[in-house]
Amino acid sequence: MWLFLVTEIMFFGGMFTAYIVYRTLYPNAFAAASHELDITMGAINTAVLICSSLSMALAVNAAQLGRRKSLVWFLILTIALGAVFLGIKAVEYHEKFVNHHVPGPSFHFDGPEAEHAQLFFSLYFGMTGLHALHMIIGLAVMAVMLWWSYRGIITAEYYNPIEVSGLYWHFVDIVWIFLFPLLYLLGGHVRGGH
Repeated sequence: MWLFLVTEIMFFGGMFTAYIVYRTLYPNAFAAASHELDITMGAINTAVLICSSLSMALAVNAAQLGRRKSLVWFLILTIALGAVFLGIKAVEYHEKFVNHHVPGPSFHFDGPEAEHAQLFFSLYFGMTGLHALHMIIGLAVMAVMLWWSYRGIITAEYYNPIEVSGLYWHFVDIVWIFLFPLLYLLGGHVRGGH
């Protein structure tokens, strides 16, 4: 799992690097485009994922202690929080679609920075979309862990699958911890400074 996570860090690292390079080249366009993001929804999603990391950590602890009932409930909570995150993200995506901020032929952005704002939204959808895909995979993994826990396959003697799944879940949460300030906060701050 650690080796897999290293490859994932390199994968996301490339996208983060591209974002930083283009944000440096087109700071005004990225600030204006970032201002179109809903900071409140992004902040709520950040809190949701932090809570899901806590519930995942508690699930791992429950597995280690052989507390099957607690393990099942913590996994259910983790799955529910992950689903809430994706639901909020779907609302955000819908808003971008309605406002024609989805890159492509129907893209519209007021102001002289429209071309470079489209680049921002391309990176926004690429990075958050890839993150959402990882969340969906994480939810599928957690559903399997929930089934195994419910069936008694996960025990105090055999909790490694929960621990490894937890590493993946925490990684996905950490990626969002970097995405939120880069996409939602830094651009808005720069715009506020002009």
